[in-house]
Amino acid sequence: MRVIAGTARSLRLKTIEGLETRPTTDRIKETLFNMLQHKIAGSNFLDLYSGSGAIGIEALSRGARNVYFIENNNKAVECIKENLTFTKLQDNATVLARDVLTGLLEVEKNNLVFDYIFMDPPYQLGEEEQVLEFLGNSSMVNEDTIIIIEASLENPFSFIENSKFEVIKEKRYKTNKHIFLCLKETI
Repeated sequence: MRVIAGTARSLRLKTIEGLETRPTTDRIKETLFNMLQHKIAGSNFLDLYSGSGAIGIEALSRGARNVYFIENNNKAVECIKENLTFTKLQDNATVLARDVLTGLLEVEKNNLVFDYIFMDPPYQLGEEEQVLEFLGNSSMVNEDTIIIIEASLENPFSFIENSKFEVIKEKRYKTNKHIFLCLKETI
């Protein structure tokens, strides 16, 4: 796994061994950031369930202003910190070793609005619904915020209809998908 573009281009990132995380492949990461590329520079980016930190580090490498990483696995947190140091991108990064909801409560105190929120929770546990409910009532999200969920192809996300968000795009790959959400327009 490597950084695709930007200041840390081609640098190899560490991952933790075992099945505790599922690193996003380079090809999928490249496709994702090709869709976002013109709006990453200067953005505030939140990486939930960060794993090795590859998504947030890619955002930093491409010029994101701030990236917050929230990860509960201690081995993964150490991996993120090592990857940030190796890529020399730690100055604009904040790593929180917390479960996602506790981390979100902490980040919300900083009065930041995020341009992008990326989440790659463990598949089939249904944590997306809880996180979206929190974000739907949070000052960290406004009408310009894009939330991206990485999920298994089988996950239908029918609960989104009853949330404060709407699907604006879905990108399917061979093994998973990205769902892009924004706040529903209120009249």
